[in-house]
Amino acid sequence: MSDLQTPLVRPKRKKNWVDYFVKFRWIIVIFIVLPFSATFYFLIYLGDMWSESKSYEKRQKEHDENVKKVIKRLKNRDAAKDGLVCTARKPWIAVGMRNVDYKRARHFEVDLGEFRNILEINKEKMTARVEPLVNMGQISRATVPMNLSLAVVAELDDLTVGGLINGYGIEGSSHIYGLFADTVEAYEIVLAGGELVRATRDNQYSDLFYAIPWSQGTLGLLVAAEIRLIKIKEYMRLTYIPVKGDLQALAQGYIDSFAPKDGDKSKIPDFVEGMVYNPTEGVMMVGTYASKEEAKKKGNKINNVGWWFKPWFYQHAQTALKKGQFVEYIPTREYYHRHTRCLYWEGKLILPFGDQFWFRYLLGWLMPPKVSLLKATQGEAIRNYYHDMHVIQDMLVPLYKVGDALEWVHREMEVYPIWLCPHKLYKQPIKGQIYPEPGFEYENRQGDTEDAQMYTDVGVYYAPGPVLRGEEFDGSEAVRKMEKWLIENHGFQPQYAVSELDEKSFWRMFNGELYEECRKKYRAVGTFMSVYYKSKKGRKTEKEVREAEQAHLETAYAEAD
Repeated sequence: MSDLQTPLVRPKRKKNWVDYFVKFRWIIVIFIVLPFSATFYFLIYLGDMWSESKSYEKRQKEHDENVKKVIKRLKNRDAAKDGLVCTARKPWIAVGMRNVDYKRARHFEVDLGEFRNILEINKEKMTARVEPLVNMGQISRATVPMNLSLAVVAELDDLTVGGLINGYGIEGSSHIYGLFADTVEAYEIVLAGGELVRATRDNQYSDLFYAIPWSQGTLGLLVAAEIRLIKIKEYMRLTYIPVKGDLQALAQGYIDSFAPKDGDKSKIPDFVEGMVYNPTEGVMMVGTYASKEEAKKKGNKINNVGWWFKPWFYQHAQTALKKGQFVEYIPTREYYHRHTRCLYWEGKLILPFGDQFWFRYLLGWLMPPKVSLLKATQGEAIRNYYHDMHVIQDMLVPLYKVGDALEWVHREMEVYPIWLCPHKLYKQPIKGQIYPEPGFEYENRQGDTEDAQMYTDVGVYYAPGPVLRGEEFDGSEAVRKMEKWLIENHGFQPQYAVSELDEKSFWRMFNGELYEECRKKYRAVGTFMSVYYKSKKGRKTEKEVREAEQAHLETAYAEAD
């Protein structure tokens, strides 16, 4: 731990106009972004209510008609001149922080904007069949009153089913159920040739089923998904556990909070997350579902964290460092979306005074600013500034290496708080893009099971310490070092984030064998972009577009070391 005592020495950075614009960006946020965000959220809510007012039969009829339009659009594409296929969604609407550079080159758009309906809640099969633009706020609003929920509900309201399937989705229940895509029972996909297929674990499209996660929509167009439901209760009984010590001690405290050393499954909580506030202090939170009757018993504290005037959740959790371990009951749906209002802790950078008592009471009801509008109100210079001076990355690492990951982040980025969330990484019958370490099942490490290795998301979201101190910081170089560290430690980087990987390194991090087989088998090559092409940083040239159209791009697998 000696490296923690000697952080990297960096020279002071000379400020320019972008620094001052970012510093006073709160003016634009308060007077433009927040009012428009509130209006958008209200209109979206009305749209959701209108959708829920329709019968399932009508929603299905509309769905079938919209699928026919997608098929017709694909079949009308001229492969010789129309460019590669992608959705018509505007680049700034995506929640991810990387620039959607592939849409700034010639491309062929297919509009999926109408795919926003919950098509069925099946209480007997315990599944929800939904369209790809259904978001987490919408689905939890429909299911929680029934005491049902998706097995994995990502925290932010705006995150969509399509994005969580094709990309990456996690929640505090992922240590039980895995990532969001692991809870999907069936995908309905329109392939390059316009064929509508249903892929499941055990039908003729099982290879496609295992290839879809992390494919970024480059194998076909997702038009519906059938997702597992679980039974829940009205409240979450949440225990806040303060942990102090060095980063390795914090990591062990986090592991012990949800992975009992004796393997007793009855001790495993329903939800878990951790927040590391500095190199010596963190708070681990474990939750179990509780009935309304239990929560309202005399002496129990109920905390409605969803109210606009309440302290931001990460700051509320931090109070455990002073007051010690405590327990409270939070309404389940409010718990699911506990980080929405302050966007984890990014809200503190966007509105430095947004967490203050007076702001929360007067204007807190306008929060959060819509991420898409924040992106829409920044130009190229501001985007590049955030790429260089800001970190929004998730490092997925084996659970036993979480302490090493925390030390690496401290040494290279000095970003706090750090979010910790565990997830199972299953050993699948067919190896997908991400997969557990070979032989993990023989190591008997804490948290692992026979069918899955326990991983953890190390969420690094904030301005690095050197930036806050006015020192030089090379964001691109820091991301390159992070990616190198992940490759060396069998870790993974979700593709929503800014990446500096070249193609060879990309396929060293991810397994491309099944993905490329499905690309060829289902004729996605030359029609849809490759996942690397889509994730690659920087504007695509016309030459790259033509090469991809003509399927001349050479797959750059790295040979096994």
